[in-house]
Amino acid sequence: MQKPSLHTCLSPALLHLYDLKNAVVVIIDVFRATSTIAAVLKNGAKCIIPVDEVFKAIEISKKIDALAAGERDGQIAEGLQHGNSPLEYSKEFIEGKTLVLTTTNGTKLLQMALDNNADTIICGSFPNLSSVCKYLMAQNKNVVLGCAGWKDRYNIEDTLFAGAVISTVKEHFTIHCDSSFTAELLYENNKHDLAGFAPNLTHYHRLVDRFGLIEDINFCLTPDVADVLVVYKEGKLIAG
Repeated sequence: MQKPSLHTCLSPALLHLYDLKNAVVVIIDVFRATSTIAAVLKNGAKCIIPVDEVFKAIEISKKIDALAAGERDGQIAEGLQHGNSPLEYSKEFIEGKTLVLTTTNGTKLLQMALDNNADTIICGSFPNLSSVCKYLMAQNKNVVLGCAGWKDRYNIEDTLFAGAVISTVKEHFTIHCDSSFTAELLYENNKHDLAGFAPNLTHYHRLVDRFGLIEDINFCLTPDVADVLVVYKEGKLIAG
């Protein structure tokens, strides 16, 4: 039996080049949206409603009595009380609540995947690596690993995670994709010390040098620290 295909899209600007209609699309925004999403759902949130604009987050949260949260350029967005840090959402704070979330890159990529008729959407990051890999291997469907990058530009941390997924699941897929090969090579060369490699990354300096978010970075690079499957269904991200 022919294996399903796997491709890696290194930037949202390239997403239109991939066929999403019969594929599982993995939204990857390691620093920090998909890591935060995993933490929120692992700690018992009812669901997350992802939106692409701040005003939508505020508007929807008021209508349904939810928490509005998100960031722009690494900081809590103006008009919101809660940000995009995975450490902000402890079980005591978020359990049973609904979060309406908007971020600079991750939630926008999710909306793009919807606009391009993605069949199935899940969210991936190092904190839920195992759940992502188990799901992809079980589905027997084509996969597109979608890297959120930074404002359509390439970034390394999302590609590292794509490589971690590929390293785990590659025997189950047909992979003829240079970006996937690049991602796996990058991960294999750095997997034993992701935290030590992180200071090379542009987004690391954006978050750590400017805002001191080193604990966020460490969380985002720790495999399975919030190991929950994150699935998009009917406008919401839920624990699968």
